[in-house]
Amino acid sequence: MSERQKSLNELEGPVTEVPIDIPERTILVRCPHCRHAIDAGVLKQNLDVCPRCGKHMRIGARRRLALTADQGSFEEWDADIEAKDILSFPDYKEKLAAARQKSGGEKEAVICGKATIQGEPCALFIMNGDFMMGSMGAAVGEKICRCFERATEEGLPVIGFTVSGGARMQEGLTSLMQMAKVSNAVRRHSAAGLLYICVLTDPTSGGVTASFAMEADITIAEPDALVAFAGPRVVEQTTHKKLPQGFQRSEFVLAHGFCDLVVERKEIPSTLGYLLWLHDKEAWGTREAPKCAAAFPEEARWPLPHHLEKPAAADASAYDLVKRVRNADRPSVPSIMDMTFEGFIELHGDHEFGDDAAIVAGLATLDGHPVTVIATDRGRGIKERVARNYGSPEPEGYRKALRLMKEAEKFHRPVICLVDTSGAYPGMEAEERGQGAAIADNLVAMGALRTPEITVIMGEGGSGGALGLAVSDRVLMLSDAVYSVVSPEGCSTILFKTAKRAADAAEALGITAPFLKDLGIIDGIVDAEGFGTEEFAERFRKCLADQVQELEGMTEDELVDARYEKYRAIGRRDS
Repeated sequence: MSERQKSLNELEGPVTEVPIDIPERTILVRCPHCRHAIDAGVLKQNLDVCPRCGKHMRIGARRRLALTADQGSFEEWDADIEAKDILSFPDYKEKLAAARQKSGGEKEAVICGKATIQGEPCALFIMNGDFMMGSMGAAVGEKICRCFERATEEGLPVIGFTVSGGARMQEGLTSLMQMAKVSNAVRRHSAAGLLYICVLTDPTSGGVTASFAMEADITIAEPDALVAFAGPRVVEQTTHKKLPQGFQRSEFVLAHGFCDLVVERKEIPSTLGYLLWLHDKEAWGTREAPKCAAAFPEEARWPLPHHLEKPAAADASAYDLVKRVRNADRPSVPSIMDMTFEGFIELHGDHEFGDDAAIVAGLATLDGHPVTVIATDRGRGIKERVARNYGSPEPEGYRKALRLMKEAEKFHRPVICLVDTSGAYPGMEAEERGQGAAIADNLVAMGALRTPEITVIMGEGGSGGALGLAVSDRVLMLSDAVYSVVSPEGCSTILFKTAKRAADAAEALGITAPFLKDLGIIDGIVDAEGFGTEEFAERFRKCLADQVQELEGMTEDELVDARYEKYRAIGRRDS
């Protein structure tokens, strides 16, 4: 029926007269974030996400399954496993009975099985917050452990959705031991070369956070989900400090390097489908990649400058080239990356401390085959350049790169590094967090990586900051790029006691591509003509694809041995 009714909106101000239609038996749900009253039917259609503020509300495991897996594809595993009162804990049996009733008859706080997502097969576990807040007891641990074991046997990737208040206290130390038990099952699954993706939902805390929730190859979080070891109240009680807004939420976790992506609920199936496709060799060339928003945005993420640079002069000096590649109007490396590769999906964080904006890294395809791409980014505009340290990585950047290199090795993906940096960031904080150690770790790891590696110096290759991404099977340079042990200005100041002789220093250092190729430092030169155009991108794509094809014809041992001999020969003295 239709009538006029008064409406009070606490956020927008005074009472107003508004005409509204109220269907019979309308059920309203109040958003816990913005307090807006929402029609339950509208909320369901919007995947239980508030249409006003975007709050992702908590949903049960079966609802999550219906939103994620392809219809009719789910085959449940171990449905009969249920909790036992092994300690005769007071009121535990009654709580279990109440939990079964509240969860719609579920026997435990997780469902497991096999399904397809966007056509890609996987093993699946989904924890259930409606059953004792998703707490992890022996039955939960057993079911998830069996899920990983069966996935290992069948060669399936695992997709996990976590929601949990932590260990189930009513089962004592047996509950705590599930952390170790499941973690070891995860380890065996990983050792078999199989993919594990974990989706963190609200809330994920305690022992689940401290074990399998943080052990995935790729970690995704829903927006504004609580992700913590100790919950906010515990932290405040312990530290006697008021926590900042957003503390321990998904976006906080992303900024601090502990998850790869924050993805809206509506985009999770396509994102999972795309990531599964990238790791499914049988799908390449036979099934089209799912078009997830993160990998196939409608608008360019790194737009080209309005005016592309002119070709370098034939008689350009070494220092002319230095100034050229530092020009703010030069197309950024990520913009060239977006034109060269397809379906790039950025992965964030070092999973240790933070996410360095100077390093853009993730997965993409090159001629239809997945690759890991790692690029430096100087930023666009003063504000962004400052945020990205003008393309000078911090320790977290090198550790993020190394993490993705190790994943590439696990899944036998080629690694392609695109470098344009004046050098590693020399700030005090970077030194405190081990800048030198981070670069050193990369040098050792890249030397031993058992998958093809290609590095291209795209602009400026500054000292150890560039080398930390350049111990590769093939090191190429654009024809107008420079690569040096120290900046010309730094060399001039140190050796000539003045910065005014930077041009002389640039010539003396031998930093140009032709000179370095003659020395055997680099392996090839890529013509930079048309840099920033589709013509250049197509030429660059073919060059990289040819290099990848050649390197993939070598065994892992041959790659590592040839890489050692390549660097062993530089500056070698046999007499």
